[in-house]
Amino acid sequence: MVNFGNSWDNVLKGEFDKPYYQQLRKFLLKEYSTCTVYPGMYDIFNAMKYTPYEKVRAVIIGQDPYHGEGQAHGLCFSVKKGVMPPPSLQNIFKEIKSDTGIDNTGKHGELTRWAESGVLLLNAVLTVRAGQAGSHRGKGWEILTDRIIEKLNERSEPVVFLLWGAYAKSKQSLITAPQHLVLTAAHPSPLSAYNGFFGCRHFSKANEFLRSLGLPEIDWNIE
Repeated sequence: MVNFGNSWDNVLKGEFDKPYYQQLRKFLLKEYSTCTVYPGMYDIFNAMKYTPYEKVRAVIIGQDPYHGEGQAHGLCFSVKKGVMPPPSLQNIFKEIKSDTGIDNTGKHGELTRWAESGVLLLNAVLTVRAGQAGSHRGKGWEILTDRIIEKLNERSEPVVFLLWGAYAKSKQSLITAPQHLVLTAAHPSPLSAYNGFFGCRHFSKANEFLRSLGLPEIDWNIE
């Protein structure tokens, strides 16, 4: 049984008893026992563990975890301290500096502080085989993470959704309630960042929206 230790336990009550998740669980037990899988088993649900349902102020949606050793730890775009920030994350930091003046470059790539301050860093797929990007897609994770997005859409308190790249934008159909703000841009990958991620100013726009409603802003510092 999955246990987040916070309000997500009640929000997602019964979800882990459904046939799709039971099938996914069997698949994962086999994968973790026969292959190298990232993140570690105890880090899979860190996004929800660090950011309880009622504390979510912004959501960043990624696709699946980094598949290199020591990188993924359950928060999209984030790597553990001591691991070189990947190119997409370096570009995120560049945009934050350009947009807000906050300089995270040259520090580390661990975004735990964002998660603890209300940014749900949610990958659509929560696990991956080492060295095999996308290897756990279509196994059931997307059903669960779509449900998480739907549950946030049901919240009366507004949430900012930051959707970068075609895959994240495909989740926009799940966000229907008018109180939320949806911001879309190109993916921060070096392959696409110059097609509209740089200059999107999502970080200041998110805070302008929250401030206009009298809600606490997000501190985009990572430490």
